[in-house]
Amino acid sequence: MAGPDAFESLRRSFRWDIPNRFNIAEAICDRWAARDPDRVALLVKRPGKSIEPKSYGVLREDSLALAAGLKSRGVAGGDRVVLLLPQGFEAAVAHVAIARLGAVAVPCALAFGPDALAFRLADSGARALVTCASGVATYGRIETPPALDLIVSTEGAENGALDYGALVAERGAVETADTGPDDPALMIYTSGTTGAPKGALHGGRVLLGHLPGFRLTHAGFPAEGDVAWTPADWAWAGGLLNLMMPALHDGVPVLAQPTSKFDPEGAFVLMAEAGVTRAFIPPTALRLMARVERPATGLRLRSVVSAGERLGEASWEWSRTALGVPVNEVYGQTECNYVIVSSAAHGASRPGFTGLSSPGHEVGVFTGDGRCAAFGEIGEIRIRRPDPVMFLCYWRQPEATADKFEGEWFCTGDQAAVDADGFFRFVGREDDVITSSGYRIGPADIEDCLARHPAVALAAVVGRPDPLRTSVVKAFVQLKPGVDPSEALGEELSHFVRDRLSAHEYPREVEFVDEIPLTTSGKVIRKALRERE
Repeated sequence: MAGPDAFESLRRSFRWDIPNRFNIAEAICDRWAARDPDRVALLVKRPGKSIEPKSYGVLREDSLALAAGLKSRGVAGGDRVVLLLPQGFEAAVAHVAIARLGAVAVPCALAFGPDALAFRLADSGARALVTCASGVATYGRIETPPALDLIVSTEGAENGALDYGALVAERGAVETADTGPDDPALMIYTSGTTGAPKGALHGGRVLLGHLPGFRLTHAGFPAEGDVAWTPADWAWAGGLLNLMMPALHDGVPVLAQPTSKFDPEGAFVLMAEAGVTRAFIPPTALRLMARVERPATGLRLRSVVSAGERLGEASWEWSRTALGVPVNEVYGQTECNYVIVSSAAHGASRPGFTGLSSPGHEVGVFTGDGRCAAFGEIGEIRIRRPDPVMFLCYWRQPEATADKFEGEWFCTGDQAAVDADGFFRFVGREDDVITSSGYRIGPADIEDCLARHPAVALAAVVGRPDPLRTSVVKAFVQLKPGVDPSEALGEELSHFVRDRLSAHEYPREVEFVDEIPLTTSGKVIRKALRERE
C-alpha cells in the first residue's frame, strides 16, 4: 500500500521516543567515534584541491580540544557562541564543541554585513565569536562592536582574534555536559523578511524531531555508500537541520564546500565527483540548475529534498529527468521545521502540493475566526504543541512568543489549503497573499507559471495597491542570459500566465530586473520588492 492511506497508517502507529538525557555532541559525533573512529564524517572540498576526508575520531578529538579552549577562557553552559563560518570541518567541530559545553550555538550567515552581525551579537548577548578572516574583518567594520570575551579565527591570530589552530593544538579535554532534550542548544535567527530578526531558541530535541521526516523523504536512509550534501548555508535551519546534523547523526559523510556563492554548473560537477547520493537543494538553487545547458553526468543521486519556498511544478517535473529522481518537498519554519513532507517512494508526492503532515506532527489549516478550514479553503497553517521540533521561545521576547500561539497551536502566518486526501498546497505568507477584485491570490502559482516560460530565469510576484481592485498582480522578472527585456515580452508573459491560470491571476504589470533579491537561505525578499513601489 502506498499513498495517503499508507501515510495515515504511519501517522497512527508513530510514537516519539525522546530520552531524558540528550546532547547533540554525543548524538552526531561521540557514539560513532567510539564505535568506529576512522569512519568518515566530513568530506571537505576546497577550491582547486582534492576532496579531503575527516573522520569521526578526529571530529571528536578536535571538538574536545576546542571545547576545553573555550571553557578555559570563560565560556560556560548556557552561554551563546556565535558561529560565522562557511561550510567546512571547522564549522562542524565548533558545533560539536559548543554542544559539549552545554552552551548555545548561534549560527550566522557569512554573507552578513556589519549591521546584521552587530544586531545578532548584541541581541543574543553572545560571549564569544568563532569565525574566519572575513568574519573578523566584518566584526572590525562594526561602528560600535558589542563586547565579547573572545574571538576565535580559523585563519590565524589577527586583529585581536585567537588562532583556532593553536587553540585546538592545546589538546585540552572536557566532560560533555549532562544535558536534557529541553536544555537550550541552538538559536537560529529568523530571516527578518517580515520584521526585525528574532532568535528562535531550540532545545537539543530539535535534532531528534527532524529524524523521522528526514528518513521518510530520503527513503532507505542510511544506505551503504551514502554521501550527503547541500549548497544551503549551515547557518540556516535548512542547511543545518535538513541535512548536516541528521546525516552525521546517522553516520553518513557530509560533503562540505566552503564557498560564498552558489554555482549551478559547479553543483553538478561536485555531486558527480563526490558521489553524492542524498541532497537537500532549495527551490531557487534547483531553478538555477535547470538553466545549465550541459550539466555534468554520472550522478548517483538516490533522493533529493527541497524546502524554503514552494518548489513549483516546473522544478518538480524537471528533476525527474535531469536529476534522475523526484524532488521531495518539505515545509517548516525556523521555529518549527520539517512538519509537512512528501515522499515519492511512499507514493505520497503530487506536483503542485507540498505534501502530507509528517508522522509525529499535527498540522492543520485554520480560517481567521479559528475554524478548521474546509477542503480547498485557504487558511493559516498551524502546528500543535508539544512537538520536538517546536522552538522553546523567542530569545528575551516573551510577548512575541505568546503572540505566535492560539491555545496549543503555533500560528505560522503561512497560507495553504488542504485537499480531501490531506495534501497541503502552499499559497504564501499572509503578507504575500494578494487581494484583487475580491480574489485571494497566492504568488507561488504565478511565479511557478512564469518559470515555465523559456525567457525567464527567476520571477517574484507582489501586489501593487490599486484604488479599483484593492491590489493588482505585479511580476518582477529576471531574464535568462542573452534575453533582452521589452514591452512586447512583458505582454507575452502576462498572456502566458492568463492562458494557463486564470483571468484574475495574470500580472497586469511586468518589471524586468537584473536580479531578484534573495535571503541567504534563497527565499525571495518580497518586502524589498513591495518597497520599490
